[in-house]
Amino acid sequence: MPDTFPLQVLLPYALECSYTYLADRPLDPGTIVVVPLGAREVLGVVWDDEAPQKLNTARLKPIAAVLPALPLPRPLMRLIDFVADYTLSPPGMVLRMALRVTAALAPEKPVAAVRVTGMAPDRSTAARQRVLDLAGDGLAWSKSGLATAAGVSASVVDGLVKQGALEMVLLSPRPVTRPPIPDFAPPELSDAQAEAGAQLRALVRDEAFSVALIDGVTGAGKTEVFFEAAAEALEKGRQVLILMPEIALTSQALERFAARFGSPPAEWHSEMSPKLRERVWRGVADGTVRAVVGARSALFLPFCELGLIVVDEEHDGAYKQEEGVIYHARDMAVAYGHLAGFPVVLSSATPSVESRVNAQRGRYRHIHLDQRYSGAGLPDVDVVDLREAPPERGRSLSPKLVEAVRQTLAQGHQALLFLNRRGYAPLTLCRHCGHRFTCPNCSTWLVEHRFRGVLACHHCGHEERRPEACPACGAEDSLVACGPGVERLQEEALDLFPEARSLVLSSDLAGGVQRLRLELAAVEKGEADIIIGTQLVAKGHNFPKLTLVGVVDADLGLAQGDPRAAERTFQLLTQVAGRAGRAGQSSRAFLQTWQPGHPVMTALAGGQPEAFFEAEVESRRRGALPPFSRLAGIIVSGPERAAAQEHARAMARAAPREEGIELLGPAEAPLALIRGRYRFRLLARAGSSNQLHRWLRAWLAAAPKARGSVRVSVDVDPQSFL
Repeated sequence: MPDTFPLQVLLPYALECSYTYLADRPLDPGTIVVVPLGAREVLGVVWDDEAPQKLNTARLKPIAAVLPALPLPRPLMRLIDFVADYTLSPPGMVLRMALRVTAALAPEKPVAAVRVTGMAPDRSTAARQRVLDLAGDGLAWSKSGLATAAGVSASVVDGLVKQGALEMVLLSPRPVTRPPIPDFAPPELSDAQAEAGAQLRALVRDEAFSVALIDGVTGAGKTEVFFEAAAEALEKGRQVLILMPEIALTSQALERFAARFGSPPAEWHSEMSPKLRERVWRGVADGTVRAVVGARSALFLPFCELGLIVVDEEHDGAYKQEEGVIYHARDMAVAYGHLAGFPVVLSSATPSVESRVNAQRGRYRHIHLDQRYSGAGLPDVDVVDLREAPPERGRSLSPKLVEAVRQTLAQGHQALLFLNRRGYAPLTLCRHCGHRFTCPNCSTWLVEHRFRGVLACHHCGHEERRPEACPACGAEDSLVACGPGVERLQEEALDLFPEARSLVLSSDLAGGVQRLRLELAAVEKGEADIIIGTQLVAKGHNFPKLTLVGVVDADLGLAQGDPRAAERTFQLLTQVAGRAGRAGQSSRAFLQTWQPGHPVMTALAGGQPEAFFEAEVESRRRGALPPFSRLAGIIVSGPERAAAQEHARAMARAAPREEGIELLGPAEAPLALIRGRYRFRLLARAGSSNQLHRWLRAWLAAAPKARGSVRVSVDVDPQSFL
């Protein structure tokens, strides 16, 4: 009987452990295989788990096939184990995020091309001669490329192949992108930037784990600084990953990277074509792709020589994945660096309280840039008290802001009107009977999108046409839109400034990412006078002609039962105001508010970010909130309210009692119904991560198991409390 080798194989499913299979030879951990599971065959990865003590090999199934793809790198396998352990998720579900591009596991097919042979066709024509003249240098051409260049149909090329004048050859696929050149175009750095860049280069040269926080005002040139770290990593032959919070940001990042390093990095996000995703995945695995700029999922690409991760806009909430495996990409990037022994750079003009406290405690190196590049000044911030200077009836812009926009346009500059509310209006109601349009699947109002003529839910995607009459009472012409959204704000801007070119920037407009990138480029070129946007415009864009920012509703983010509400509002408004004056002009920002005395408004008006940070840290300390405690949210959901509530109560009754652990709830979630599922929340608080995780595991093991359609989700370090 031939030798067999029992191996542990992790499957990309919601399974708590790896399974044992038999192989006909030893296989390295990380090898990607096909194994039988029930009546079908599925993908799996050889894992380095310990095999069970007692094995009956006669009952083990053999591995069906070993795929030719490169094994998953060991550092990535350690990250998968860590993420599963930290988030209390099945390891197979974390592995699934690394194996999503299954087509990339097969070798890429060579490219078919044609090349001259030196033989003459039996009959020459002008079209054939043009083809042969172009191909006469002996280089291989694709058939379509050669036909297009010669101005002939593809049949002419096919005829020359049949005649033997051209021969078919197979070429290796072109690389996704050329390797970046570390010293292609070194930038002119200010003294502060050069010092910061030198510190980061030194950390990369050490080839050891470290975390550096670049904390600089908007426009300080933080990107050029972390590019210095990237250049050092590339010089040392290591791969670089730069994480971005929004897909739309990658376009400008790719251009800046290409200008600095001579070629663009590979990009990674959900809007890529399947074919490009395949090629990037393979290139990262075999090392031909040396740099990637991408969204949070890029963290699980199979980098073979990863030597640096940069997390740009590290404070941004988009780094938190709220469904499936619930994880924070910034925190997992730091864990990845620790597991694999390379540096991690966090960058933001408004760092999170957690990162700032880690820097204060000495866990992170703190690099502060307090001046804009080239001496440009920060915008003057003016708080507009809406109690004293309200807008005209039916409008959203105060007279003071209207006059400021008018002056800005007269000077030939751009103005940005910011309102973090998509669509035309957040609520549509009947003024005859009071009926409000709500989502049938969620406990939220339907948002009117007048551009598309629909009422839409931003949580589940439900849409319906806006009716002419009230569905409750039948009254016609009685529906009224309440409150402004960016579409309504554009309507007001067109009425107030009819000669100005206005443009709405919002993530839900038709055309997707490509349209958004084109519009951002148009704004950068000065092809719009008034930009009206949601939080999308706050994320790192550089608009050289923008000198005025008007925040229409600065209080919007404060009206939440969220312990981070003040911090997030301060970050968002700082980032929005920071879009103005980046090219060196004098600039202004107006904050329309009903709460001019709120600490966020006074800190912004007085230019006192440090004072706000210290007050926020002290508030967190007094309230025993993160980073001075650790939280975990447990969400119990189901299609029937009573069943979800009863299971949540049963879980609370089963919770172990332990000193230092506090359990709150269950309580109905603020958004009680989402996608047809009723939601109840419990919140656990502990003094340390170790204590919280140990207690959670004991609790989940002792708690009753969810039955039927009831589901339990665990969110360690929650960012959302809705």
